[in-house]
Amino acid sequence: MKVTITDVAKRAGVSIKTVSRVINNEPSVRPTTRTRVLMAIQALDYRPNLAARNLAGTHSYSIALIYDNPDAYYVIDMQNGILAACRARDYELLIHPSSAKSPSIHDELHKLVEQSRIAGLILTPPFSEYPEVIDTLKALNVEFVRILSSQAADQLDQMEENCIQVDDGAGAFSITRHLVELGHRRIGYLHGGIEHFSTLGRLEGYMRALQESQLPVDDQMILEGEYSFDSGVAGATALLKSDSPPTAVFAGNDEIAAGALFAARKMNIDVPQQLSIAGFEDSPFSRQTCPKLTTAHQPNEEIGRCAAELTLERIHCKGNMGKEKSQESITRRFTPRLIVRDSTGAAPKQSSTIQAQPASHKKTG
Repeated sequence: MKVTITDVAKRAGVSIKTVSRVINNEPSVRPTTRTRVLMAIQALDYRPNLAARNLAGTHSYSIALIYDNPDAYYVIDMQNGILAACRARDYELLIHPSSAKSPSIHDELHKLVEQSRIAGLILTPPFSEYPEVIDTLKALNVEFVRILSSQAADQLDQMEENCIQVDDGAGAFSITRHLVELGHRRIGYLHGGIEHFSTLGRLEGYMRALQESQLPVDDQMILEGEYSFDSGVAGATALLKSDSPPTAVFAGNDEIAAGALFAARKMNIDVPQQLSIAGFEDSPFSRQTCPKLTTAHQPNEEIGRCAAELTLERIHCKGNMGKEKSQESITRRFTPRLIVRDSTGAAPKQSSTIQAQPASHKKTG
């Protein structure tokens, strides 16, 4: 038979209300009593009915993830990290994909918080970068944590409170410096939409690495596109057909880099002997290509877990110590780490550069 809260109370020798307080992690339970209840829960393998908890009390046991990101790998990693933190605290996770361009996003948030009885939210870019969204959530008096580029925190007012920052600039700097150290002097950069602060951060890191290496920043080597495979194909093709093609290409994410690798293969350009290619984020794309991509590891699962833990901590503080305590600013910062694989190598000698390849491209086109 299914174990009930009554069975736990009876085994621990306490009231049902006391068991409920322990499950809800309320501070008004004596340590010895809390220990007895937890031992009873473990011995009976009791699993609280979270839906019933949500309906029965004033406290919600659900948080939501709000996102607008075409990268399925990013979303899955984020979900896995958040779910791990939620399960550890007996919370449910509501996944809410949405469009950042939707004119009704504020109405969506109102309905989500009020109708789904959400205790807290985790915002990913670009929602986390919109001051209007933040103002809406504050007006709703709901806890939230933002995941955003440190570039956004540096440029927008009041963006450092209760957030997880990703130092895109530092990650891009390490990749570009790696390419410079390999002897590359013409390094192209293919990036996604400039409306994303992560794009600005990665562009800043790329330019800073060139400048610190006393290399010129050539605007013709920087092409804007989208964070997609097709954009990588188009951008790399344009760079490689130019009068002075690069010997290395840094892509704003691994999908773009995979597209650049495909374009190089179509043009009979050998990677990395004639052209080095690097991506960003360390998604499965980076390990599924041939050769495998040099990239910057962005620990999205760990970032998601950390964001959920901060959200749940703020919810707990709000319930037990008052709103003022829960509004204390908490910030965590992650720096993507360089991962060197087979797609980058020493800059080619002049005799083996890709300038001699247009004829082979015409044959394959």
